Amino acid sequence: MGSDLAPDMRVELFGRTFKTPVWPASGCFGYGREFAGVLDLADLGAICVKGTSSEPWAGNPGTRVVETPGGMLNAIGLQNPGVDHFLTVDWPWLQEQGATVIVNIVGRTVEEYVDVARRLEGSGVAALELNISCPNVKEGGMAFGTTCRGAAEVTAAVRRATTLPLIVKLSPNVTDIVEIARAVEGAGADGLSVINTLLGMSIDIRRRRPHLGNVFGGLSGPAVKPIALRMVWQVAGAVQIPVIGIGGIMTGEDAVEFLMAGASAVQVGTACFVNPRAPLTVAEEMARFMADHGYRRVADLIGAARPKGEAGARGNAGARGNAGARGNAGARGNAGARGGAGPGAGATGPGGVTNGPAVGGASAGSGSHRGSGHPSAAPAARRPSGEAAESLRQFLKDADRA
Repeated sequence: MGSDLAPDMRVELFGRTFKTPVWPASGCFGYGREFAGVLDLADLGAICVKGTSSEPWAGNPGTRVVETPGGMLNAIGLQNPGVDHFLTVDWPWLQEQGATVIVNIVGRTVEEYVDVARRLEGSGVAALELNISCPNVKEGGMAFGTTCRGAAEVTAAVRRATTLPLIVKLSPNVTDIVEIARAVEGAGADGLSVINTLLGMSIDIRRRRPHLGNVFGGLSGPAVKPIALRMVWQVAGAVQIPVIGIGGIMTGEDAVEFLMAGASAVQVGTACFVNPRAPLTVAEEMARFMADHGYRRVADLIGAARPKGEAGARGNAGARGNAGARGNAGARGNAGARGGAGPGAGATGPGGVTNGPAVGGASAGSGSHRGSGHPSAAPAARRPSGEAAESLRQFLKDADRA
């Protein structure tokens, strides 16, 4: 049974309200300039900009992108113009566009990560996303994210250097992602991005050599979605801070799956190469699903597929805390909070999502919603993917020629 009221797509995380829980992923959206001609950056929940280092990085040589069944491999190597260029050129422009920006930060050493974080302190960006999981750089990146000790060390160092909300992007290329998640939570992370790309390769059998100049690259796209969804489920049930789901999200129903698994928001990556408006399209499709099935708020979806009473399950208000930045309103739980929950705060749902008033002026607490969390009708059939696959194939061919 559908609702006549448009669902409220806003989510509150890290002491800030985001317009939607669907954000473009770092590395797939640049600094937003290439997309500004096809969408209004201010309409996005947030933009996770390209990995930014203390000094400019040239990236990897040779072929950097190759198509794979159900996705793509990339070995860009975190090419970027450096934090000074971001602060003097890209950030002022993004502010003019009204964009909410999360800066993905990278480094070869702990000191480099700390340097970038310190230079972004007080800039006005919404949060930092600590990239300790990129699989296609030879130094830094995944080297920090594959052990509890390494992940915790860099997280704690950056935590000491900044008061900005700190999201740590986890690698799937580990034996146990849950133990890494718990380690960085204990070191001061405010949220977790789950997952980065999976390490893979492709061989040109006619030339008898790897397609990628770097040999290995990061696999993304629809092929990785079941793995990403499984890891979001595992991590969301093990930590008390919000989880942001990433991996193969192409449609609104894909995004709903990640939220029902326990994510508080999602990022869209490879889909942006098929459809530059993908973050908005996914959010619109998600809103239609919510309206069609009686979900009034994003918080109604979070953890809806999990057993009741479990960490991250829907209905356990505040079960995973109202994770906020150090010194901000919103604690990471009832004890050991970095900042006290402010008086008069709104109702907080699972995953630290605070429900705002419903679209159209109705308050979050007014009316009713389906308490069971289960759709009342069979989900709509997934739209054909042939056209999307062909668009992705053409993009990859163009990228290879470039």
